Amino acid sequence: MNYLKLAEALIPDGDLLPPEEYENIYPPRELPKGAEVTRLAPSPTGFIHLGNLFSALADERAAHTSGGVFYLRIEDTDEKRKVEGAVESVIRSLNYFGIKFDEGAEIDSPLNEYGPYYQRQRAKIYRSYVKKLIREGLAYPCFCTAEELDSVREKQTENKETTGYYGAYAKCRNLSEEEIFKNLAAGKPFVIRLKSQGNLENKFVFRDAIKGEITVTENDQDVVILKSDGIPTYHFAHAVDDHFMRTSLVIRGEEWLASLPVHLELHKVLGFRPPRYAHTSSLMKMDGGTKRKLSKRKDPELSLDYYRKAGYFPLAVVKYLMTVLNSNFEEWALKNPEADYRDFKFKIEKMGKSGALFDLDKLNDVSKTEISRLSAEECYNFLNGWVQEFGTEKDKAHFKEKETLLKILSLIMGVNGKKRRKDIERAEQGVKLTEYFFDDTFNPDYSYRYDKDTVNAVLEKFAEVYDVADDNPAWFAKLKTVAGETGFASEMSDFKANPEKFKGNVSDVAEILRIAVTGSSNSPDLCCIMGILGRERSVERLIKAKIK
Repeated sequence: MNYLKLAEALIPDGDLLPPEEYENIYPPRELPKGAEVTRLAPSPTGFIHLGNLFSALADERAAHTSGGVFYLRIEDTDEKRKVEGAVESVIRSLNYFGIKFDEGAEIDSPLNEYGPYYQRQRAKIYRSYVKKLIREGLAYPCFCTAEELDSVREKQTENKETTGYYGAYAKCRNLSEEEIFKNLAAGKPFVIRLKSQGNLENKFVFRDAIKGEITVTENDQDVVILKSDGIPTYHFAHAVDDHFMRTSLVIRGEEWLASLPVHLELHKVLGFRPPRYAHTSSLMKMDGGTKRKLSKRKDPELSLDYYRKAGYFPLAVVKYLMTVLNSNFEEWALKNPEADYRDFKFKIEKMGKSGALFDLDKLNDVSKTEISRLSAEECYNFLNGWVQEFGTEKDKAHFKEKETLLKILSLIMGVNGKKRRKDIERAEQGVKLTEYFFDDTFNPDYSYRYDKDTVNAVLEKFAEVYDVADDNPAWFAKLKTVAGETGFASEMSDFKANPEKFKGNVSDVAEILRIAVTGSSNSPDLCCIMGILGRERSVERLIKAKIK
């Protein structure tokens, strides 16, 4: 077989650079010793889920805790799956959670020296290396039709054999030179396959960066490396790209373990040193007492849109995922409550070897804690961001009044008090707590515990004396006066000594006012609420709340 002649016939491109030239174009990166180069390499489908965020966070932390580089590569070899705007969607989704790339597709960075970052734009690099393999007798053309391959697969399944293109089933592997050129002359479409050197009888030990030592069987499949349209398959492109983008660590789901033998052989025949591989465990959830994988069909929480629409605080989602990624993160975070999570020394080796349990209840707790730590300004920015994307028109109108909202949020979140509010886990809940401050969303429940005459007397008398300039002591003094005038005890000590003499105590009067002003028997400091509302609106609410 004249392999040089065959290579020219199969890949006649006259403008391909010699393979070794790419080593000069994409030299090893100048990085500190031990620095990791990691990548997120999604297909441009537009759907990004929790598993992608989980992997992206691991990639980003592994790179940045070691002084390395985290880049975005788009694996668009399958044109049918491409969705317009998908790349921007990936960047936007991860950016929402504070995860940023150093370089890559659609990233404006001075570091972009290892692109293009779209695989379809790197076709000449792949074709140069496929041509090299053909010249070396390590790749060959396959003219099998889809129908022929289906027939082989059916026969293998019927015989309970491993499916695929290998051994005696690799029909085109041993075609003569004459047969190959006859097929080419007839215009038969073809793909290029790897001529595997592996043997299923041979096993070896491979060290996975997460799972440790695992036993791997050599690859014997003659996998397709170049499709009939001249574009490589994922397997081949990833091997070439990881080498020339100088990827040092590939973090991916454990479902890729089955492809590991193919990828290792491809690196070997290409003459590349493979990156370290780290296979993450699947994200699991408890369902009826048993663990199962998170499912796109069954579990809405798998989609990242779920967390944005529900209004989870982005940092809370990231911090929770950090507890899943490294079991010692939670203890560190408790000891360093004010520290940036990026100060934690993330280690890929600390990632779990078995299924990682995703617990939505625990995420809710983390989110409550993180939201409780926000300043009024930070809380406003978080809630306003959610409102502008998912809120009602009324919500949007309310949040235009930023100064008013800052006062409201300072009050309801306990920003200026001794005790921070810790029961808000999502933006939607926080926005709802502001609604009673605005007349168009004020929906009171006038459930008083006293009769009409008593309630109306309290409301009328307090409306007469209320002054928005009153501080808390002055406000409370007027409350006590109204209590005494309407049959309630002004002093708690008097009520405790002779409860039968009074309708109730001063706190019961406050409850009547609270229901009238806020529509609920529970609220933050009522004097502050009325101060935010102002005298006119406060008095209007007191009068409207009278029992008819």
